[in-house]
Amino acid sequence: MKPPSLQEKYAPNNACWGCGPANPEGLRIRSFPEGDAVVAEWKPEPKYEAFPGVLNGGIIGTLLDCHCNWTAAYHLMKQSGEERVPCTVTADYAIKLLRPTPTDGSIHLSAKVVESTNDRATVEGTLSGGGKVCATCRGTFVAVKEGHPAYHRW
Repeated sequence: MKPPSLQEKYAPNNACWGCGPANPEGLRIRSFPEGDAVVAEWKPEPKYEAFPGVLNGGIIGTLLDCHCNWTAAYHLMKQSGEERVPCTVTADYAIKLLRPTPTDGSIHLSAKVVESTNDRATVEGTLSGGGKVCATCRGTFVAVKEGHPAYHRW
């Protein structure tokens, strides 16, 4: 059995639809550090298809947004020497859909931080299916402070 994911370890009560372990109706992405990247495997169900055999683009966006956000939060925690991830939110992100994403197998997510300051990180991610990169993402994720609605909502 795999160790707890970043989401399970640092935000077990998070109800986010994409990555919250506490949301039984959500996608429940499970992200794991691996070298200088963060990776995840996710199995699509027919209810997430745009049409038979092809993953919906909005689901692709959610998978990449949440996974890249966790990549940023984990990086910022390690960079600052903290023992708990900061609460991060998406400032911007862009998805490029390169080809249809098949739903007959697992989806692989991988993301890396390409730039960072003390409170934000720019992350590039990929989503692969059927052994091919099907979508890419580049986004900026910001650690929020007390007073922001997302502060410690995880």
